[in-house]
Amino acid sequence: MIDHVYISVTNIEKSLTFYAEALKPLGWRQLGNFAAAAGVPDLFGLGDDVYVSGTGVGSSIWLRDRQPSETGLYIGIACATNEAVDVAYAAAINAGGIDEGQPAERAYFGPGYYAANVADFDGNRLEFVHKAMND
Repeated sequence: MIDHVYISVTNIEKSLTFYAEALKPLGWRQLGNFAAAAGVPDLFGLGDDVYVSGTGVGSSIWLRDRQPSETGLYIGIACATNEAVDVAYAAAINAGGIDEGQPAERAYFGPGYYAANVADFDGNRLEFVHKAMND
């Protein structure tokens, strides 16, 4: 689980579409926007079911316009099963993501570590991961 992450992108609309489709199989959806205030830039949000419903501590991602000096971001997204990793990876690829590691066991990280890696068109990276050792 991740509480929240900011991702700087070059095209908000295209990025919102990518992340919404890539994360849809995991119960994520667009949740709204925050206008710039107090040094915080305009933010465009996506969240998981728990975060969006407000029924507990969930996770969210906020997209913002990338500034010239910024670099990409890497985020690990927890998945409940290996199958969830597979489905999220396929959705991300179908949404235009770039393969950076198909779903597979990553035993070098530990027993039961199953993951897939995808990059978006701005160089930001998602790792969908199920850690069976934590089940």
